[in-house]
Amino acid sequence: MRPNAAKALVAGGGRILNAWCSIPSAYVAEALGHQGFDTVTIDLQHGAIDYMAAFHMLQAVSATPATPFARVPWNEPGLLMKLLDAGAYGLICPMINSKRDCEAFVGACRYPPVGWRSFGPNRVVQYAGADYWQNANREVMLLAQVETAQAVAHIDEILAAPGLDGIYVGPGDLSLSMGALPTMAPSDASVLAAMHLVCQKTRARGLIAAVHTDGPATTLTRYNEGFQFCSVQTDMRMLINAAKATVAAVKMPPAQ
Repeated sequence: MRPNAAKALVAGGGRILNAWCSIPSAYVAEALGHQGFDTVTIDLQHGAIDYMAAFHMLQAVSATPATPFARVPWNEPGLLMKLLDAGAYGLICPMINSKRDCEAFVGACRYPPVGWRSFGPNRVVQYAGADYWQNANREVMLLAQVETAQAVAHIDEILAAPGLDGIYVGPGDLSLSMGALPTMAPSDASVLAAMHLVCQKTRARGLIAAVHTDGPATTLTRYNEGFQFCSVQTDMRMLINAAKATVAAVKMPPAQ
């Protein structure tokens, strides 16, 4: 089986820089995959992406040096299995609030005896190799998204779920659940403390601490805090920011 380069990177002490696709376009996913990101995540939760668009985007990312990931819209076994069969080498599952939630997520994504994933890899064997099913439990990365005060309170039992690779902190929903403004760069002391706690406990377990950010500056801050996997702005946000900068440069040039 093709090794999961992202898992190997973290195992070697490196850090993952993740691109985030919300636009349903294989062209965009492929372009991002060639820009130096370690992983490209296809967002089926808040992105405008359905399963077939994700399927083609996974194909596109697979033709680049980046490792293909996906975020599912919910903790639903059928879609988790279909995205793995289609070639996702990593999955992020939102709103994991308890041990039971986490065990359901991991169980659907691991072949027996670890879990109950149904056997039927289709496209993934073209990318990973014919021995995929024998090694998938080791190579596929599973990140449980912790994004509520409830999840933080249950972080120890979530981390104890067998087969889990790490935690993905969602600062926006976490902020909301703690009575703060939703943002990818929180300044609220209680939210920051919760994020630090989750990162610390995750690393202490030898698992991967991941987090969403609003761009390069916050990403560097999170790396310095101990997070090993950071997502930057979405493809749409990058497009909007670049477009705004271009318009401003032409329509509002500096005074001579």
